[in-house]
Amino acid sequence: MTSRIRRREFMAALGVGLFAAPAIVRAQGQPIVIRAGALKLIHSIAPYFYDQFVPAGYKIEVLPFETPTECKNAVVTKSVDFGAFGIAAAVLGAAAGEPVVVIASTCNRGMAIIAKKDAGIASIKDLKGKRVAVFPGTTQEVFFMERLRMEGMTIKDVEPVRVSFSEMHIALSRGDIDAYVGAEPGPGVSLSSGVGSLVEYPYSTAMGSLNMVFGTHRDVIAEKPELVRVMMGIHQRATDFAATNKAAMVAMASSKLGQKKEAIEASVPNVELTWRLGAKEIQQSKTYADHMLALKQIKRLPDFATFIDTSFVDAVKPT
Repeated sequence: MTSRIRRREFMAALGVGLFAAPAIVRAQGQPIVIRAGALKLIHSIAPYFYDQFVPAGYKIEVLPFETPTECKNAVVTKSVDFGAFGIAAAVLGAAAGEPVVVIASTCNRGMAIIAKKDAGIASIKDLKGKRVAVFPGTTQEVFFMERLRMEGMTIKDVEPVRVSFSEMHIALSRGDIDAYVGAEPGPGVSLSSGVGSLVEYPYSTAMGSLNMVFGTHRDVIAEKPELVRVMMGIHQRATDFAATNKAAMVAMASSKLGQKKEAIEASVPNVELTWRLGAKEIQQSKTYADHMLALKQIKRLPDFATFIDTSFVDAVKPT
C-alpha cells in the first residue's frame, strides 16, 4: 500500500454518496489541516493510520491525550476538530449540555479486569476487600460497577484506587494494588509479562462490548459538513486497514505506545476496531447512559436526537 491514495481512488472506494454534494473544497496553496485527537491506547490506534488515506488538499495532525475526558474536552473547546474517546466521556459531556456529537464508532472490547498473579483472585466476587484500580469517569468504571451489581456487590465491597490506565500495570507490578479495571494494552502487558492473571473481560452486561466512539463539535457538523464527510472517509478506511492488517497494527501500536511486541500481540485479540454506528450501538449507548444515571454519575440523560448522528456513517458505501 502506498502512503497516499489519489483522490479519485479515495472517492471511488468510499462511494459517490459520501461526497455527492458539495464537492470537496480544495485548499488554496496550503492544505486544509484536520486535527484529530487520539488516546494512548491500542484501541485508539486507527488515527495513526489516517495519513495513509488523506485526499489531496488535506493534511492530518494527530494529537495524543492521556485520558478520554481530556480528548473529549479538546473537541468541546475546538482544540481538535475530531476525537476518539470512551462512550463514558461522551455521555458525561452530552448530559452536561456540551456540544459534543458522536458520529462513528472507534473500538469495541479493549477492556479487562486483571489481578495480581497467584493472588487467589479468579472472579469478581474474589475482589471483595481488595485494592482495585479504577479510573473515574471512564467506560471501564461503568462496566465494572454493573458487573459488581450483577454479582450482588457494590463499589463499597472493594477498595477503589484512582490510577490512570497507563500506570495500572506498574501499580500492579509494585504491589500497590491487587487488581485493576484496565484498557489495552495494559492488560496485555500484565498477561504477557506474567505479572497478572485475567479475572474476566466484562462484556456480559446489556452494554455488550461498547467502548470507544468518534466525535466532533456540533458547530463542525453545522458549518463544515464537507470536512466531516472527508474525515469520515479517512476514519473508515484507516480503521478497516488497521483491523484487517494485524501485523501493521501491532507494529504501529508498539511504536506509538512504547510497548513490547509480545504485549501488543496479547492485546490484539481483545480489540475490535470499528467505525460502524447503528441501531445496536445506539441502544447500547442508551443502556449505558441509563446506568450512569442510576449511579448518579450524570443528572440527566443526553438528548439522543442530537447526541448521536449516524448520517455520515450511513452515507458510507457498504464494503
